[in-house]
Amino acid sequence: MDFSYSPRTQDLQARLNAFMAEHVYPAEAAWAAEIDANTQAGRRWTPLQVIENLKPKARAAGLWNLFLPPSADGSHSRAEADSEFGFGLSNQDYAPLAEIMGAVPWSSEAFNCSAPDTGNMETIARYGSVEQKQHWLEPLLDGRIRSAFAMTEPAVASSDATNIEADIRRDGDEYVINGRKWWTSGAGDPRCAIYIFMGKTDHTAPRHAQQSMILVPANTPGVKVLRPLSVFGYDDAPHGHMEVDFTNVRVPASNILLGEGRGFEIAQGRLGPGRIHHCMRLIGLAERALKLMCERATSRSAFGKTIAQQTVTQERIAEARCMIDQARLLTLKAAWMMDRAGNKSARAEIAMIKVVAPNMACQVTDWAMQVFGGAGMCQDTPLAYFYTLARTLRYADGPDEVHRNAIAKIELGKLAP
Repeated sequence: MDFSYSPRTQDLQARLNAFMAEHVYPAEAAWAAEIDANTQAGRRWTPLQVIENLKPKARAAGLWNLFLPPSADGSHSRAEADSEFGFGLSNQDYAPLAEIMGAVPWSSEAFNCSAPDTGNMETIARYGSVEQKQHWLEPLLDGRIRSAFAMTEPAVASSDATNIEADIRRDGDEYVINGRKWWTSGAGDPRCAIYIFMGKTDHTAPRHAQQSMILVPANTPGVKVLRPLSVFGYDDAPHGHMEVDFTNVRVPASNILLGEGRGFEIAQGRLGPGRIHHCMRLIGLAERALKLMCERATSRSAFGKTIAQQTVTQERIAEARCMIDQARLLTLKAAWMMDRAGNKSARAEIAMIKVVAPNMACQVTDWAMQVFGGAGMCQDTPLAYFYTLARTLRYADGPDEVHRNAIAKIELGKLAP
């Protein structure tokens, strides 16, 4: 098992770090100021010019669409994937790049590497028809449009995806879609042009063969964005996490992905890489929280000595370093296994990182906030927002409990005769 980074990845790490230092970190204040200005002017859901200005620079620097692995489209060679999609990085190659972007949560959009677009692009690349790729994948890869993934529903416990009630019913050459979705991230962006929608095409089939995924253009009659959902008070505009109603929405039958009853199969292919991305971004976020914690601890004094000299602070700094490195190694192991034998071979490791990384990031960020005191809870540092992101990811892509159950079943299964 070799977790060393390839020469190609090391080169991209160096270039990405240099870009972050030159362009992204200096833009953080402007990003926050633009959000405030848009809010005051009633333009809350306007795409941020700060990020738009960075995109051509990232493309010119060769830092665009880094996420798509060489096997995403089913091809067997890196050269084949490179020629069609660009980089063709493996999950293990991309992981350290996601970590770098994670230190500034909004930065991944500047490189066209942000969720849910990455997962949606990989889904269409892997499971879409030639026509679907031409119509939707190409403009997504070019950054001309954005997308959303509509799966979770307010009326049922969506942690069990078999509970999903949204209906996808064939009617001649069309499908008619009805359902209420929420936490549809990205649907608030006015550039959102396409939804990947999960619902049931056959309510009588076996539990895991009832669901299908279908492409729904955002401007289709019957699609209505009802409201943004806030996360600890943040609405994440202009991206947004929206509640969306689909009423008698008609799309061509050709919009179905892979075929009826293949929704769970697609979800397995989509969510595995996405969890690697989320977890590595969280590791980058935790690294930055730890750095901020150390800087603050060495610069502030209380009770006759610096905060860094307080034993409790030293213990937390040491524990944070252990936790971050452990999470990184486990995530890299999952990526390594996925690249070599597919998502199924790494199902235990994928479940483990999804439990470990968000909990680790929550704890490290919490300790950093404690060192900052009141400043850690307000807009003067990024820590409060970091915490909301980490806490949210204990739900997104499956809650802790679901992943722990999966891990336990795999472990108990080892005792079966």
